[in-house]
Amino acid sequence: MSNFVGQHVLSVNELNRDAIETIFNVAKKMEPYAKKQKRTKVLEGAILANLFFEPSTRTRVSFGTAFNLLGGLVRETTGMQTSALAKGESLYDTARVISSYADAVAMRHPEAHSVAEFANGSTVPVLNGGDGPNEHPTQALLDLLTIDKELARFDRNIDGMHIALVGDLKYGRTVHSLSKLLCHYKDVKFSLVAPDGLQMPDYIIDTVTNAGHQVEIVNQMEGNLAADIVYQTRIQEERFPSQEEANKYRGGFRISQAIYDAHCKPNSVLMHPLPRDSRGDANELDNDLNSNDNLAIFRQVQNGVLVRMALFALTLGVDGLVDKYETEVPWFSRKQNT
Repeated sequence: MSNFVGQHVLSVNELNRDAIETIFNVAKKMEPYAKKQKRTKVLEGAILANLFFEPSTRTRVSFGTAFNLLGGLVRETTGMQTSALAKGESLYDTARVISSYADAVAMRHPEAHSVAEFANGSTVPVLNGGDGPNEHPTQALLDLLTIDKELARFDRNIDGMHIALVGDLKYGRTVHSLSKLLCHYKDVKFSLVAPDGLQMPDYIIDTVTNAGHQVEIVNQMEGNLAADIVYQTRIQEERFPSQEEANKYRGGFRISQAIYDAHCKPNSVLMHPLPRDSRGDANELDNDLNSNDNLAIFRQVQNGVLVRMALFALTLGVDGLVDKYETEVPWFSRKQNT
């Protein structure tokens, strides 16, 4: 993808390294607006249809916030039962209707490839907010931006890094998309740390190895977390055949400060796509890590707004106009000093 204007963003497969760097360059220019140091009204009057047919908090609110920060309006639909899909309407028909109301669509749906099916009927850009176990391209982009920024703190970059992907790698769509994006970089070492029943799908492993990267597949954390980036994932309970099957894995790959001290590097960066399961029998990333400076999960969230602002600006063709529609921020905000 070399020209984003009017295009859908459905899969990381559409992106090469140049496209990724374009997104990141625009995203970094969005920081003053996300921090409320400035406002922009470049999308004043534009409407985003935020369609989330599967539960979501961060992704849904992040998309809406990103559009609002560019001056646009947001209209939301949440849950399958509150939509015409519950009455048997096809995704194509829904797309034709919704795109006649809106200037852009952000969509999440529980079925794989459903967002692409919707996009076939849409006359406006559609951004994939997650389609079942398949992909989550904007999450992968914000993860990659986070990795880039976190490694820069230690004068490192993505080329040549070591990443440990930990937990539910079978159903975790975020690690699937992130692994594909990392294939555009050089000499990355992957440690796939997961229970035998939740290992990375073979097609992702093949994609990574065919790109020339080193892959090690292990089923325990001990001795396998000394990486530049440790990316922990949630057990995707909703995608298991039964709750009983999901419960077998609960709490088995839990990282606490003691585990970090014993098995990670002193500057290993901890990431998680959120929500982290903080229930006592899970605690994927223990709360005692909250004071660890290398816990990057909340910086990931902030980067998500930047990436989604960049994608809206690029797909609607206003990335070069944002500063021309600036105005002052009259209210108090602690974000201005962060």
